[in-house]
Amino acid sequence: MNYKTMKLKIDKSKLPVSITIGIMCFIIVYIMCIQFKTAGSIEESNLETMRENELREALANWKLEYEEVNKELQSNKDKIKEYESKMASNEEAGELLEGEYKNAKMLLGLTDVQGAGIIITLTDSSEAKFTSENLMHLINELNSAGAEAISINDQRIVSMTDIVDVGEFIMVNGKRVTSPYTIKAIGDSTYLQSALSIKKGYIDEYKTDGYTISMTIDNNVIINKYEGEMTLNYVK
Repeated sequence: MNYKTMKLKIDKSKLPVSITIGIMCFIIVYIMCIQFKTAGSIEESNLETMRENELREALANWKLEYEEVNKELQSNKDKIKEYESKMASNEEAGELLEGEYKNAKMLLGLTDVQGAGIIITLTDSSEAKFTSENLMHLINELNSAGAEAISINDQRIVSMTDIVDVGEFIMVNGKRVTSPYTIKAIGDSTYLQSALSIKKGYIDEYKTDGYTISMTIDNNVIINKYEGEMTLNYVK
């Protein structure tokens, strides 16, 4: 066997690992894009109505969110370097990728998850009925507070989730949901609860307007996986 033939066989043996690493890098970059999109969602109209102290507090929170996202970005960059450094060993790369693949599926909402968190219940009343905009507002607040997984009436919320009003109903992931709306969120329960309960926060604001809201802390919140299809139409 000559040198050229031997080199060709080695390259072929590493091809499946290279392809898998490429897929994992794509998933990591995709998750990073979702995180930046969430961290950057600031409503300019709210800035006009904030007082100086509230602005300082908001800026401190946004700075903290930016630092967390930046830290996650650096972590993902380190993981990509780790993949590249372990290309020489199929066994090591396989073990590394298996763990990261499972983690990526959880982050994308493709597996059932459970953990500590909170459960919020929104109930329509004669005075006020919840809309898709109200639900989206809550989802954004939970994401900003660091929720790792969220569902509405057992519909997993992912980057491709649509929450829209259709007639008198609200559609989530193409499924009709009705009151009471049970929103589950997994994350730091103390931080999640505080983020929604602060003065002029989500709960305070909506209760003042006549909406019915309750919230409980649960150490074993169970959130089902996303059942829809994930397709990318514009990413190349």
